[in-house]
Order: sequence, then structure tokens, then C-alpha cells
Amino acid sequence: MVVHFMVQLEVKVQDAWQPVIRYDCAHDFSHIDRYNRDGEQEKEQLQLPYDEALTLADEDIDLNWETYQTRFLEGRFP
Repeated sequence: MVVHFMVQLEVKVQDAWQPVIRYDCAHDFSHIDRYNRDGEQEKEQLQLPYDEALTLADEDIDLNWETYQTRFLEGRFP
């Protein structure tokens, strides 16, 4: 049983790490936060239990991290 989770992709820009995408259950619901280079975020609520959201997060970031990184660095994310 998953009680809390957070999976995050970060990219190093110059000397600082910046979040790109984060899956978590803060605010008592599973969701995705997508960030742009200015640190602004978009939140998308997931209609999934925590264990399924955690699995989705791991699979999504494993499969798409290069695309997310490239789009973030080019200023095309979210």
C-alpha cells in the first residue's frame, strides 16, 4: 500500500537544478506538476489511487525523460 509518493525529473541549468515534471500526492490527491524554465507550474489532477499513480510516474519518466528535458531546455515545456 502506497501512503505517500513523489517522483520528479530535474534538469541542471547552469549551476542549479530545476524541476521539470513531478508526480506526487501532496494536497491529498495524486497529480502531475509540469514546470517551465521560469518555475511556473501547471497542475493536472490524476484520477488514480496512489499505487497506480506511482507506477504511471515511474514508467512515464523512464520512457520520456529525454523528450521532457529537451522541451524544457528549449522553453517548450509544459
